[in-house]
Amino acid sequence: MDAFSSFYNSYGSTQSRWSYDSLKNFRQISPLVQAHLKKVYLTLCCTLVASAAGAYLHFLWNIGGMLTTIACFGSILWLFSTPFHQEKKKLSLLMAAATFEGASLGPLFNLANAVDPSILVTAFVGTALAFGCFSAAAMLARRREYLYLGGLLSSGLSILLWLHFASAIFGGSTAIFKFELYFGLLLFIGFIVVDTQDIIEKAHSGDMDYVNHAMLLFTDFIAVFVRVLVIMLKNSIEKGEKKKKRRD
Repeated sequence: MDAFSSFYNSYGSTQSRWSYDSLKNFRQISPLVQAHLKKVYLTLCCTLVASAAGAYLHFLWNIGGMLTTIACFGSILWLFSTPFHQEKKKLSLLMAAATFEGASLGPLFNLANAVDPSILVTAFVGTALAFGCFSAAAMLARRREYLYLGGLLSSGLSILLWLHFASAIFGGSTAIFKFELYFGLLLFIGFIVVDTQDIIEKAHSGDMDYVNHAMLLFTDFIAVFVRVLVIMLKNSIEKGEKKKKRRD
């Protein structure tokens, strides 16, 4: 009972941390770090536009595939190995990586567009809303409150990778695919929270490399978006098959 009463005293009073005023409370984040976060999220928006441009290029010329995937990974490695004082180079590498990523996802987007064009828009809007909500939750929470989840999420990610390799080698089942899909979605939603708080702590420690930080959030966003898109696409295909069976 003491635990419940302490929880109520912390969260259930009229001075609740989730009041309207608390939603505007960024006092724990210094003005310098707030300015840094604005640059990070602005850069993230530009990165998403570059990724959309890459997908559009795939629609035009069918360029997405293994080569663009390798180019994307190469650009990311080059980006993280480039010092921050070469800011223009890092930004160029970030935009290149995002463009290659968008082109690599082009075949998936083509499939979604063929099944139901509205799925792409719905999946993007849903991902953007979830990303915004979880990022805001991380910024409004106490500093370092969720950083302890990083170890658990990394362990979960390693499990996901081993499952993926095992299914690729020995042949995967539908159950394993669903587990990878939904478990991966939960993992990367958690990474949105952890990476946001990690960026805040790095900025308070003097790490103002907003390009690297935008790259981390872009990776989280794309990972969630792809999984949401695949889930919606899978559900749409299953509904279409059920309708055909009923007609037959």
